[in-house]
Amino acid sequence: MKKIQFIIGILSVFAMPAIANTYGTYDESDTNDVPETECPICECINNNDNTYDNYVGFRFYKNEHAAYSYTLPNGHHDKIRRDNFGFGGVVGNKLTDFMRVEYETMYMDSNKNSNTHDFNYDIWANLLNAYLFQEFAGVVAPYIGTGIGMTGIWGAVDGKTDTAFDMSYQIMTGVRFDMNRRIAVDVGFKYINYGRVEHKTATSKVDATQIHMGLSYKFGL
Repeated sequence: MKKIQFIIGILSVFAMPAIANTYGTYDESDTNDVPETECPICECINNNDNTYDNYVGFRFYKNEHAAYSYTLPNGHHDKIRRDNFGFGGVVGNKLTDFMRVEYETMYMDSNKNSNTHDFNYDIWANLLNAYLFQEFAGVVAPYIGTGIGMTGIWGAVDGKTDTAFDMSYQIMTGVRFDMNRRIAVDVGFKYINYGRVEHKTATSKVDATQIHMGLSYKFGL
């Protein structure tokens, strides 16, 4: 009986390594050895997280005190002011989280009789604008900006029309409201100097302060 117990003990000594090699040994790291897989929900959200950094829009302008300075060679100066309206469009891009650039085009006209003279103006301005802005909650973005470009001015005094293409500039401030991921509303105030046109007997300088409201559509490329 003792011989049998001895033989079983010897066999168990040699058998245990074999069993261990067959089934492996337990390690605490085995409980963490689970293959990592990507979260389908997160992946779905990331795929839908498109950025719409480009935009096109329409703007409506209310000119407050659009000024037309008419200066005669003899030094006589006549300056008329006229509140009127204009309209235009913009195409822009959000360069960074605090800066955007855009191309702006606008048109307005005006006519008035002053001191027995008839004044008629048609103005088409094209400017490149740059804005600095700060977003709050991803919805409201106050901004300041400046722009420079060229303006075509068709100025008629007493029926005689003269045309000029002059450099123009503007400074502006306002607030942009993101209604959703695609649509934004822009409300602002600006001063713009359209330039001047030389008549045969005088010079007209045109500038204005404006309140504008715009609607833009954002898209990605």
